[in-house]
Amino acid sequence: MRIEHVAVYVNNLEGAKAFFEKYFSARSGSLYHNQNTGFMSYFLTFDGGARLEIMQKPGTADIDSAVPHTGYNHTAFSVGSREKVDALTQWLKSDGYDVASGPRFTGDGYYESCVVGFENILIEITV
Repeated sequence: MRIEHVAVYVNNLEGAKAFFEKYFSARSGSLYHNQNTGFMSYFLTFDGGARLEIMQKPGTADIDSAVPHTGYNHTAFSVGSREKVDALTQWLKSDGYDVASGPRFTGDGYYESCVVGFENILIEITV
């Protein structure tokens, strides 16, 4: 068994798509748009086959992602090396995204950073 994909609602669908294409080399499928409900989505595919569905629907409410809450927390991307973790973290930081932690070794041995990405989506970047 494997997870087929993870999905997240966003306010700016095209902006989210551009973010993941630019920083994480996502390849986007075609826009799906349900004319009856206003629901729209893209499936983004990453190296290795992982997929993320980004979605938008009228009436979807925001949550304060700065406050710990139950439910979805972050998406982790493995970039292959400490140097790539450092480089991607610095690139995101220089483009104005907040680095929440790292790059650092965690207590369980991971080398990672956490960046508050597009629309406050928490992104973990790891080896």
